Amino acid sequence: MWSRVVRWGAFVFGLTSLALIFSVASRTMYGIEHGINLIAYWHIPLAFLTASALSTTFIGSLLYLRYDGRFWNRLAHSGGEIGFLFATLTLATGSMWGRVVWNSWWEWSDIRLVTFLIVWLIYAGYLAVYASTERGSDERFAAVYGVVAFVTVPITYTAGRLWSPTFHEPTIANSSVSANIDPMILAISFLALALLYIYVLAIRIRVHEIEDKIILQKEEVR
Repeated sequence: MWSRVVRWGAFVFGLTSLALIFSVASRTMYGIEHGINLIAYWHIPLAFLTASALSTTFIGSLLYLRYDGRFWNRLAHSGGEIGFLFATLTLATGSMWGRVVWNSWWEWSDIRLVTFLIVWLIYAGYLAVYASTERGSDERFAAVYGVVAFVTVPITYTAGRLWSPTFHEPTIANSSVSANIDPMILAISFLALALLYIYVLAIRIRVHEIEDKIILQKEEVR
C-alpha cells in the first residue's frame, strides 16, 4: 500500500512540477533570460537529495558495523548507488546551466564545483570497493569506506559559506541571492524527487534481498 502511495505521489508531483516549470516559472535568472534556467528546479533538489542518499550510506554503514545486519548493508549500498546517480545528474545539469549563466561548462576556481566533484569520485570508489568484496566479512571494508567517505559531504554543502564562492551563491537563507527561483515550484520539485528516491531505494533494497536468496540457494546446492 505504502509503495503505491509513494509511486503515485512521485508521478503526480512530478507532472505538477513540470507543468508549473514550463507554464509559471520565470526564465530569467542572474539577469539572463534563457530556457535552460528552468533546469534549476531539478538541479537544486537533485543536489540536496544526493546528500540525503549519501547520508543513508553513512547511517547504513555505521549500523552494519555496529549490528552486522544484512539489511543495513543493503541499505548502505542502495543509498550509495542512488546518491552516485543523483550526483552525476547534478553535475550534468549544473554544467548545462552554467554554460549559459556563467558562460562556462566547468570552473576549477569554484570551491563548490571542485568539492562536489571530489564527492562524486569518492563515492565512485565506494561502489568499486563494494563490488570487489564478497558476501561476508569482506563487506566490512566497504562499510568502513562508507563511514569515512561521508566527511566530504558536509564539506561540499557548506563550501559556499566557508569560502568565498566564485559562482555558487548560497540560495538558502540568503536574501541577496539573484537567482529568482520560485520557492513553491522548487518545493514541489523537491517533493517529487524525494518520493522517487524513496521508491527507488525500496526497490533496490528488495533486489538486494532477492540476490542474497539466490546466493544462499546456490550455496545450499553445493
